[in-house]
Amino acid sequence: MSIAQRKFFTEVAALMDTNVIISTTTGKTYSGTLIGINPDTLSLCLAEAKDEERKTLHRVFLNGNIVAQILSVEKPFDLKALSERLEKVFPTMVKLYEDNGFIWVMNKVKVTEKGVVEGSGPAAERVQSVYEHFISEIEH
Repeated sequence: MSIAQRKFFTEVAALMDTNVIISTTTGKTYSGTLIGINPDTLSLCLAEAKDEERKTLHRVFLNGNIVAQILSVEKPFDLKALSERLEKVFPTMVKLYEDNGFIWVMNKVKVTEKGVVEGSGPAAERVQSVYEHFISEIEH
């Protein structure tokens, strides 16, 4: 797989669990939460989707052959910016695993877009504090 292909799939995967609008080659449009992607075919699964008539559908499965466009409704979480912020507080102790959606701090505190998910003690508390400050800046 080329670097460009890997980057493309990373971008599509970053849309997981976010709101998207899908246009099909048949002229239909669906909006909903992207909950599944088949990377081989780009077939998609949307949860609580709405069609053009605003009818809510529990699940919509779209064959990748008919997907014309995937439009991102919300900006994905900037994990890289958070890792750069953590690096200022914990120099040389931050490792970003962007493809996996997490950051390791001091090899013992795991942080995701939801905050600290692994680790405890003063280091984890400090990481959570940096995370909360980062989130408050994004929201304002």
